[in-house]
Amino acid sequence: MQIAGKLMKSVQYSGYGGGAGALQFVDIPIPAPKKGELLIKLEATSLNSVNGKIQKGELRLFLPPKFPFIPAVDSSSEVISVGPGVNDFTTGDKVNEGALAEYAVAPIKTTAKRPPGVFAETAAALPIAGLTKLQAVRDSAGVKLDGSGKEINLLITAVSGGVGHYAVQIAKRGRTHVTATCGARNVSLVKELGADEVLDYKTPEGAALKSPSGRKYDAVIHDTSNIPCKLCYS
Repeated sequence: MQIAGKLMKSVQYSGYGGGAGALQFVDIPIPAPKKGELLIKLEATSLNSVNGKIQKGELRLFLPPKFPFIPAVDSSSEVISVGPGVNDFTTGDKVNEGALAEYAVAPIKTTAKRPPGVFAETAAALPIAGLTKLQAVRDSAGVKLDGSGKEINLLITAVSGGVGHYAVQIAKRGRTHVTATCGARNVSLVKELGADEVLDYKTPEGAALKSPSGRKYDAVIHDTSNIPCKLCYS
């Protein structure tokens, strides 16, 4: 499908700061995929705290945007065309990658095929939050997700948050004993996610982060902020 160069609608901003008022709705040319890239059509997109931090300039040393900047990478899309050297994707594939625009080019190294049966809206909410906690559980805490290795006593804080709830579910795929913290109203939810022990962070025990069974933690994952995963913006 030859549509590169035609106009599409997009959201962008031209400098740091300004919040929602600085966002501009513009018509810009549809990009063409280069070597190792895909041209994708957006189906669903989600936003999280990282997008606001980038706009404020809080992550400029780590993620310096090129202005004018089109925000967001968490999305679900359909492949429209492929660039030279792309063999693992084809037109019509459903994938996760994109931005706040009708179309975008996406490098294949940060694009994944969407499993059949997963709604676009569901998949669009996954990438940064899910990959951030995958890296925390697997790479930082050392949990082997195939169930091998020794059991790890893991403390995960703020589990009922938008990112933290992924950590428990991912961790329980390996040999882990998970102690989790959350607010009192979310204790039942966190237990359903798979946590072995749950602490109300407002209680003395919760504030002390002490395991009810007296276990010593091998690793701790503090979910105090949504720091972007290594792959999403590489």
